[in-house]
Amino acid sequence: MNINLDLPPELENELFTEASELNLPVSEYILRILSVRQVLANPPKTGAELVAYWQSEGVINSPPDITDSQAYARKLRHEVETREQTSMVVSIFSQTSSTGL
Repeated sequence: MNINLDLPPELENELFTEASELNLPVSEYILRILSVRQVLANPPKTGAELVAYWQSEGVINSPPDITDSQAYARKLRHEVETREQTSMVVSIFSQTSSTGL
């Protein structure tokens, strides 16, 4: 469906600015705004409803290739801990090399 609207220049500028900040075409941004109006009119009233809404919007849930989220979290944690230790060793080595120690 196509709809033509005469928007006030200020509103048009706001929509274009907000859309560009999200790297979206203005038409897609307006569709997103319109799709949330139902949630604003009838917001989730319980935690379960909120979680269901977030799931329907793709905000939460693991990607399909992650079958064990705890194991994946442990793997990420290990990678970060290892990376930080390696970075510190390189940093300390660089400092001692530059000072001639």
